[in-house]
Amino acid sequence: MHARRAYFRRAAAPSKTTGGRFFSALWLTCLVVGLVLLADFAYGMWNGVSEQHHLNEVWKSQAGAMRAAPKAVDPALKRPVDGVDFAIRVPRLDYFAAVKEGVDSGVLYASPGHYPATRWPGDPGTVGVAAHNVYWINFPQLAKGDEIDLETRYGVYRYTVVGAEIVNPDNRTALVTDVNGYHLTLTTCWPLWAGAFATQRYVIHADQAWPVPLRPAYT
Repeated sequence: MHARRAYFRRAAAPSKTTGGRFFSALWLTCLVVGLVLLADFAYGMWNGVSEQHHLNEVWKSQAGAMRAAPKAVDPALKRPVDGVDFAIRVPRLDYFAAVKEGVDSGVLYASPGHYPATRWPGDPGTVGVAAHNVYWINFPQLAKGDEIDLETRYGVYRYTVVGAEIVNPDNRTALVTDVNGYHLTLTTCWPLWAGAFATQRYVIHADQAWPVPLRPAYT
């Protein structure tokens, strides 16, 4: 009887060892996959930052000295040049970036993008700009009254923040053009720390303050 019990104890031992080896292999696999994903993210970020730096230099070579925007602008200036539309500057956050045309992933991995269906700075309506959340992670620090500059080839437009909200991805009302005012809407994914796993949108609303619009906002 004792011999049979000893036999079963010896027979059970290999299964315990096999189970331990399985979980060790699983843990090691998860670790390797995690490191690969982290390395891929870091490489993508490095490429994105490098591309943004290049675009900023392209913009600086195009724009020259910044000046007040004129009342009348040649429509031919409201188009991308070498892939760049205009630039955005946020003094409070010490943030500056050239803005490209479009909001697909190929654009946003490296720079903010201008919603093609929205207006250009200086036009009545809403200028829409989007960015990847990892680049705008400190934008929730902006408060009512903070300034945002859009620098164009024809001059600078200054906007002041009037509010912010969190919306679902299918909510398009934030970009609805109000032809009776001059507005800026910034959008990014929310939560900002969630990267590609974000499920909502963070939206910042601002009104043009300078040059003083020909028509007041929200009339």
